Amino acid sequence: MYNIIYYEDDNGKIPILDFLRALPRKNRAKAIWEIDLLKEFGTNLSMPHVKKMSSYNNLWELRIKVSSNNYRVFYFHHTNNNFILLHGFHKKSQKTPKREIQIAIKRKNTFIERNENHES
Repeated sequence: MYNIIYYEDDNGKIPILDFLRALPRKNRAKAIWEIDLLKEFGTNLSMPHVKKMSSYNNLWELRIKVSSNNYRVFYFHHTNNNFILLHGFHKKSQKTPKREIQIAIKRKNTFIERNENHES
């Protein structure tokens, strides 16, 4: 079993929870099911559920499809069995918007910096 940790910003907001709450009920249930799969199978989970973002070191996307709606949740594998969920969005085009990737990378870097400071 793996641990799922939701990124929390400096104001105490948890963007993934806001993202999940904004989804229609059926879509939210599917997203939570996919998160549960990540929690259960971790690094053994593969396509079509997860995909490595090839150009970005250790950044992955959880792929959620509900009928014609595609959602993505960016995450990374942190220490031990921890997965940090960073950012979720409704994917409306073939290519993942750079803006969405940049949000995830910024949150990832912030999370790592915070945790390095706490370990010192």
